Amino acid sequence: MVEVFGKKATRFGFGEALVELGEKDPKIFVLGADTVSSVAINGFQEKFPDRFINVGIAETNLIGMAAGLAAAGFIPFAATYGVFASGRPWEQIRTTVCYSDLNVKIGGSHSGLMVGPDGATHQALEEIAIMRCLPKMTVIVPCDLIETKKATIACAYYKGPVYIRYGRENVPIITKQETPFEIGKANILKEGNDIAIFACGTMVYESLAAAEILESKGIKARVINMHTIKPIDEKAIIDAAKECGAIVTAEEHQIFAGFGSAIAEVVVRNCPVPMEFVAVNDTFGESGDPADLVKKFGLKDINIVEAVEKALKKSEELRVKSENKEFCRRQNIQ
Repeated sequence: MVEVFGKKATRFGFGEALVELGEKDPKIFVLGADTVSSVAINGFQEKFPDRFINVGIAETNLIGMAAGLAAAGFIPFAATYGVFASGRPWEQIRTTVCYSDLNVKIGGSHSGLMVGPDGATHQALEEIAIMRCLPKMTVIVPCDLIETKKATIACAYYKGPVYIRYGRENVPIITKQETPFEIGKANILKEGNDIAIFACGTMVYESLAAAEILESKGIKARVINMHTIKPIDEKAIIDAAKECGAIVTAEEHQIFAGFGSAIAEVVVRNCPVPMEFVAVNDTFGESGDPADLVKKFGLKDINIVEAVEKALKKSEELRVKSENKEFCRRQNIQ
């Protein structure tokens, strides 16, 4: 069984970190766009009202004002629902924040399908893609409450623009206070050399659960928590490709241009191996219970197990093909 230390939404880790940062550093500002309590920034608002700005339902202004504060030497955190934090002000993020390399930190809450009843309009499934393509942007997708808190604190003093993706629903806490966290460095949560499973966000827990199922079948999977999508830990990916020979990626995001694509870009350049991708398959979400939605859209441990079996089958087919080619080559030589 995967060791779990309770369940709590990652948004609360973000909010707790902001209060801690605010207590220590008067340069910390927080900006919201009407969705203050739901994205867990109300604690900062209550404690530091003179360093909190609610811009209302005006996300382009949210980013513009954050950019102004950063240009003046402050450390602003701008937070709202991920679909609105990334999509509506994308041009302002691109030109005003990233092009100018301003020290703006963007919190994208309510990410993925687990927003549930709010439905497709509020289920951010594309923001890893549209954020990671921006020059100078750092993209972090923590796996649980504790890691979200660590990531928020770390990014405050990490130079340049940062996007942190976090969620609304309670999710398993699978890391500890002593679990290492470093921006840009992946964590191996389970050792194994038969296949590598790379995951981010909510899918880290599902990947660990999948590894338990696989172990019962005699397959030892390496599970890697790739909390930083950009800058990505290329060494962890290359090592996994070389040592495991096949890779599966898992994300609560669209299959195109997101986390899996980021891993594949490294693999294809350095050590091509069979890959499979567990993600939302080129469709919008829908309203429903979060637990039902992740099952319907194929984001459970059993879906990861199926992807692993496909990748291993491809790997075996390539091995046989390679051996046959080598045998034929030697026959010709003789």
